[in-house]
Amino acid sequence: MGARATIIFHALFLTSLQLLLTRHVSSAAGGKWNLLLPNVGIAAMHMQLLRNDRVVMFDRTNFGPSNISLPNGNCRDSPNDIVTKLDCTAHSIEYDVASNTVRPLTVQSNTWCSSGSVRPDGVLVQTGGDRDGELKARTFSPCNNNRCDWVEFSNGLATRRWYASNHILPDGKQIVVGGQGKFNYEFYPKTTSQNVVALPFLAETNDRGEENNLYPYVFLNTDGNLFIFANNRAILLDYVKNTVVKTFPAIPGGDPRSYPRTGSAVLLPLKNLEAVKIEAELRKMPRARVMGDMTLLPNGDVLIINGGGSGSAAWELGREPVLVPDLYQPENPVNSRFESLNPTTIPRMYHSTAILLRDGRVLVGGSNPHAFYNFTGVLFPTELSLEAFSPVYLEPEFANLRPKIMSPKSPSRIKYRTSLKLQFKVTGEVKSPVKVTMVFPSFTTHSFSMNQRLLVLDNVKFTRKGKSMTYEVQVRTPRSANIAPPGYYMIFVVNQNIPSEGVWVRLQ
Repeated sequence: MGARATIIFHALFLTSLQLLLTRHVSSAAGGKWNLLLPNVGIAAMHMQLLRNDRVVMFDRTNFGPSNISLPNGNCRDSPNDIVTKLDCTAHSIEYDVASNTVRPLTVQSNTWCSSGSVRPDGVLVQTGGDRDGELKARTFSPCNNNRCDWVEFSNGLATRRWYASNHILPDGKQIVVGGQGKFNYEFYPKTTSQNVVALPFLAETNDRGEENNLYPYVFLNTDGNLFIFANNRAILLDYVKNTVVKTFPAIPGGDPRSYPRTGSAVLLPLKNLEAVKIEAELRKMPRARVMGDMTLLPNGDVLIINGGGSGSAAWELGREPVLVPDLYQPENPVNSRFESLNPTTIPRMYHSTAILLRDGRVLVGGSNPHAFYNFTGVLFPTELSLEAFSPVYLEPEFANLRPKIMSPKSPSRIKYRTSLKLQFKVTGEVKSPVKVTMVFPSFTTHSFSMNQRLLVLDNVKFTRKGKSMTYEVQVRTPRSANIAPPGYYMIFVVNQNIPSEGVWVRLQ
């Protein structure tokens, strides 16, 4: 896999309320919705998949009581709670994908509108929040005995962070960028050098008051620099030297895309980077969408889901729920890349989330466009349900094309710059070349999936094992941590655009 900084505009795909209806939309619909749980107890404002196929979700701690009790009859002193000063309910849960159950977790400080990432060892690191949570760092270590819970660290951050963005770095640390009134960045864990570094770009693009430029879009480029987008502009930042390597042209029209005029952003699949052709054209969305989520699917397509058709983020400002997901297929011809899919029946407005699961489904939850848990008397009631959207590739008619990975087993360890052999079975036809993809699980909140990354590995050799239904594909692992930061990835085999269930691998 090569590396070239100038490919970034091809790789970055933005959505926005201002991108309106196009004529080139497929009328076909597909995919299936399933209601997993009608009530998980909290509004899933933040969501992270962990290496044991459990999902940590949380909202905020000063909303008043949630709909799930704290474990073991515990209660928490909550002096900043607007409703009650003694809270016996949980504001974080762990969802077990296999058993379709939840258990309450305990957070002691306010996690509202915070950020996070997963360390190379699989531990979730979450930073910041509101009020008593702004300087906090919290960790959650995955376990299978239902005993793990949040561990909190006072003064884990060097400055208060609310609405910041995190990204895992090649050395395994996290960079924490921006936040309300914070035109700078820092590192977690804290470094011995200057830990708060000024980033004038955030101040320069903050032309609509301190509420603007929250949750900037941050991506690790393949040259090791950071692509940072705020408002309607972007830079390439050397965060080590604190030098702007490149300033990109502003998006035409002047309309902002970042919070609270919330679009979404995703880094398109990274593959054969030396051969990528740069594209500068703007393409219109199938429909207006604000506060939507963009999720990379294992086959390299992008699912655009959730949100409203008008308004903006923040309390009570979103309107016209968009119930129809849209699929963006980057390898299709330019005029046939969008496809509209089957709709849900549940509005997912402000504070909704979506993440990819290892089985290929997309987990969808949240929606709380109010200051409290309002279930009646409002336009869009607080939503505590959890759904799964199954893309078309999971429909029964494609079962015979779906690979089943036999090895490596989940979880496995892999290294950089090596060959990796995957054995898999397929009952139907296999067409070469098959793809092997790696997906880094994202920390999703407020329409941005932090750290989300999909790599298409270079295919070296493909063979069939005798006359059986077993095949082997040999690929090259990523050559550097700039392309793929260390940590746990889901790895998939894709046959004719139909992905297998993934297996966990640890890249180190």
